[in-house]
This record gives sequence, structure tokens and C-alpha cells, in this order.
Amino acid sequence: MVAAYGPVGKHGLGMVLKIDQSELYDPVTRQLKFIVPLLTMLVFAGMLLLRWMVMPLVRKLVKSEHETLAANIMLRDSETRTRAVLDSVDEGIIAIGENGVIEIFNPAAERIFGYSGSEIVGQNVSLLMPEPHRGQHDGYLKHYLETGESKILGVVREVMGVRKNGASFPLELTASEVRVEARRLYIASARDITARKEVEQHIMYLANHDALTGLPNRNLLQDRIRQAVAQARRSKERGAVLFIDLDQFKTINDSLGHDVGDLLLKAVAERLVSGLRSEDTVARQGGDEFIVVLPRVTNAQDAGTVAQELLDAIAPPYQVKGNELHAGASIGIAIFPDDGEDGDTLLKNSDTAMYHAKEAGRNNYQFFTPGMNQLAAERQSLGTCLRHALARNELLLHFQPMVDMTSGKLMGLEVLLRWQHPEQGLIPPLKFIPLAEETGLIVPIGEWVLKTACLQLKAWQEQGYEVPRLAINLSTRQFRQKALPETIARILDETGVEARFVELEITESILMDNTGEAVETLRKLNDMGLEISIDDFGTGYSSLSYLKRFPIDKLKIDRSFVQDIATDPDDAAIVTAIIALAHSLQMKVIAEGVEEAAQLVFLSRQGCDQYQGYYFSKPLPAAEVVTKLQRRKA
Repeated sequence: MVAAYGPVGKHGLGMVLKIDQSELYDPVTRQLKFIVPLLTMLVFAGMLLLRWMVMPLVRKLVKSEHETLAANIMLRDSETRTRAVLDSVDEGIIAIGENGVIEIFNPAAERIFGYSGSEIVGQNVSLLMPEPHRGQHDGYLKHYLETGESKILGVVREVMGVRKNGASFPLELTASEVRVEARRLYIASARDITARKEVEQHIMYLANHDALTGLPNRNLLQDRIRQAVAQARRSKERGAVLFIDLDQFKTINDSLGHDVGDLLLKAVAERLVSGLRSEDTVARQGGDEFIVVLPRVTNAQDAGTVAQELLDAIAPPYQVKGNELHAGASIGIAIFPDDGEDGDTLLKNSDTAMYHAKEAGRNNYQFFTPGMNQLAAERQSLGTCLRHALARNELLLHFQPMVDMTSGKLMGLEVLLRWQHPEQGLIPPLKFIPLAEETGLIVPIGEWVLKTACLQLKAWQEQGYEVPRLAINLSTRQFRQKALPETIARILDETGVEARFVELEITESILMDNTGEAVETLRKLNDMGLEISIDDFGTGYSSLSYLKRFPIDKLKIDRSFVQDIATDPDDAAIVTAIIALAHSLQMKVIAEGVEEAAQLVFLSRQGCDQYQGYYFSKPLPAAEVVTKLQRRKA
């Protein structure tokens, strides 16, 4: 039970109240049976209410966590991809902060500059620049941050970079700016263009230099002449242009092959360069033509001195593939400002002077004179007139007798071409034959000569004269015609002339021009019954060993050797040797240009077979030839 005592008043009495425990707790128990279920229901309802209110927040929190996790994963993936891209691109990627310190340096940049990322990250980017940009970089960056002025952002530029080993190299660089939060970051894309620059330089070199000799070509030559003219004008001095053309180069090129000719050109180029100052220019115009530019000459004679030195440098023999070769040159000189104030005029005038050097005997130099242009114009006009000479019947033939040395009997007639110009009169062959060669007119003219000569021979025969063999000259261009044997056969057939009455004269240079084809052509002509003689023997470049390979019947000694045989021991020795050589090869010998009795006596003593020249008769027109012919016996 539960008891409680309490005093009552002042009487010393007390009251005790007692109650059984079960009776005490019975009201509580009865209330708890009601309250507990109620509280339980309230708690459950509160929990349900709390869940209803909290769960959306929980869901949002969980979703946010998931999204954050996914974002972190995506960020890591993005960083990985970005790093993979940076690592895989072929261009160097360099990122720097506002202080110029490198923060990103990808593997391509490592390969380009030679630094590892660990070595360069944290270093100032100026380390990758050559001076003076290295020392000025921080100032450039500061100026941009203060003013916002930049000439490099967003622009592709070519700059120089510096590798770890200190070597400079060309870069193609593009820079841009990005902002990361409140920071500025500068991204540079760098590409090593060393290989491209080398290719560009090589292409530029090829565009301005001759592939064979390495000398400046026509393009670069024009620029060098402009510079020389400008320099001479500033210094009030003279300049000079020398036009050099090798003599008889084509003979060497055609006979020994283009590979030998190319090696000879390279050797000549080396000698020309070695004989000049460093400030002078030697260029190859093309073929066997070279141009020398002298920026400063005190007077015209200085240019002449240089030209002679170059001739002397070219003259010594060359050893090329086992061949001893000799080269000469003709040089034309134009002086600035006297002969022109621009490159085209100076080249034109020096070219004109060079042609006069050739006409003056080759292996010499000539200064340009104003009269040369007039002569060149006349030459051009003459060439135009020559094109119409055939159609206008202005060409005619003369005949020079060839006589037996012992009996004095007429053995042949050399056919010589003449041009009767309606205004200029009789034009000598030396003036128009080279023009015909240059223009190609020599081919139809040569065919006309052959046909007209055969018709004349046939006419003399029909008139009852004993006509000797006609000697007709063949030019190099004619001889190169593949159909030459067929053309000659056709003309003989059309005119009714027997081949035994025709002798063809060729020069030594023809023998050197594609030897295989020359042998075949000569054999075809010889098989037709035509005789073959070599004209102007001794003045060409053929090897004497070639003579036994060709079907040659006669050698004609050039007049330059005959002229002084009575007084010049050297000419006498040469003529004697030619006669002996020809006879040893079973060939006949005829001397041309015989004008004096002493010459005739010497030739007769040496056993020369025939001769021609003014001593017996000058060339005669057809009407006068009959005075030298005999009538056939009935």
C-alpha cells in the first residue's frame, strides 16, 4: 500500500491516510488504456505527416547528390577527354596566366621545344622566345593588360621560337584569350614550320636559279640588274652587262651528248664565277648563254678588261668524261647609263653586241654602239625580204670551176647561191646564208638550189656540152632532214639527171651531229651514186678517226690554209698533212681559194688533185659557164 501521514492542528494528533497500491494506480491505468493508444496514433500520424513533409526534400537531396556525382564524373571525363585531345594534337598548346607563367604545356609542345612539361610549367613563356622578344615580352603583356591593345590575339603569325638546345626555328603561332572565373588565360597554338620553310626556300631557289649550274636564272637576273642600275645611279658610277655566248657549243653537245654538254656548261660557269668579284653577278640566260652584271665600273674599258679576263678563263681545255674539250666565247658589252637605263634595254643591246662579236670572228668582245641597232633592224628587214625571195625569183646560181691540178682539165663546178635584191642589188652569201640557217629557210632554198642546178646541168647537156660534176653544198639543217635521200632522189628523177653528175659538199660539223644517223644518211646518198666531199676541212672539230667511218670521196682544203702556204711554214705543214692524210684514206684533195701561181706550184708539188679559185676563174653566171665547157664529140 501507500500511506501518508500529516499532523492535525496543535493537538499532537495526526492523520494517516493509506491506500492500496492497486487502488492508487487504478485511475492511471484506466487513463493509460485510453491515452497510450491515442498517443500512439498521434505519433504514427505525426510520423506520417513528417514523412509526407520531409520525403520530397530527401528525394531532392538524393537527386542532387546523384546529379552532383554525375556532374563530377562528367567533369572528370571532360577533363580526361580534354587532356587526351591536348596530348594527341600535333600542334603545341601553351597556356599562360596574366603573369606570363606557363600553366599548360602539351606533349606536342614538348616535342617542338624540347622541354618536358615538368621543366617548363611554372616558367615564364619568354624562355621560348629569341631576343629581342624575350626581353620585351613582359612589357608587351603589361601593356595589353593596361590598355587592351593587342596585335597578336586571333591572328596567325610566323615567329621565331627557341628550343631547349638554343636553336632558333620558325613557328606558326595563333594566340587567343579565355576567362576562367575572374582570371585571364592566354592560349597559344604553335606549329613547327621548319620543313615547310625549307620547301618554300627550295621552291624559291628553283624559281630563281638555274637547275644545272646553280647560277641565278632569268628571273633573278632582272632583279640583280635593277639593283646594279640603282646602285650605279646612287653612286653616279657606271654599270655594265656582259652577254656571253659560247662558240661552237652545239657541235660538242650534239656530237658527244647532252650529258657531256651539261658538264661543260657547269665547268664554264665555275670559271666565270671564280673570275669575278663577290658583288658581281653571273647568271645563265639559257642554253649556252651567260650574263655577267658588273654593278660598278669606273669606265667602259674596265668592262672590256673583265671581258678579256673571262675569255682567258674560258679558254684552257676541259677534261670531261675522258674528252679534252675546248670552248671559246663571244661577248657583247652594254654600259649603264650610256647604252640603256633598264634591264631589258641593257640585255637587248649587249645581245646585239654579242652577235657582232661572232661576226667579227668569235672568241672576242665587242662594245655596243648605236649603229648596231640599225644593223640589227636591217638584218631583221633582210630576213623578211628573204622569205619572199624564192617566190619573187630573186635567187640565182653562179658556178665556180674546179680544175685538175696536172692536166688543167675542168673537173667540176661548185654551185654557189646568189641573191639579186631588187633594191640592194647583189647580196653576198655571207650576209644572207646565216639568216636562212637561223630562220629555217635554208631547207626550201637548198631544195631549190639542187633542183635549179640539175635543170641547168640538163640544159647544158641538151645543148651538146660535156658537163662535169656539179658540187652542191648541203647545210646542217638540210642534212638533218630525215627525208633528204628521198628528196634528192625525187629531184634527180624529175630533172632526168644521173646521180654520178652530182657531188654533195658537207661540213665537218655535220659529221659530229648525231654520228649514227649521219653515217646512215651518207651511206644512202653514196649508194645512190652521189659523191661526198668535206668542205672547209681543218676548220671544224671532228676527230680524224671519224673519216674512216664515213663514205667520203674528197677533202676540200679551206682557203684560210691555202692563202699563205707559200710564206707561212705552219700553213704549209697543215696543207701537206691534209693531202697525205686524204691520200692514205684513198680520198682526193681539192684546194680552194687559189689565187697565185706560187700557191698552185706548192700544191702541185705536194700532190694535190684539184684546185679552184680566182687564179683560174671567179664564180660565173650560167651564161658565162659555157665558155669553159667543151662540146661533146659527135
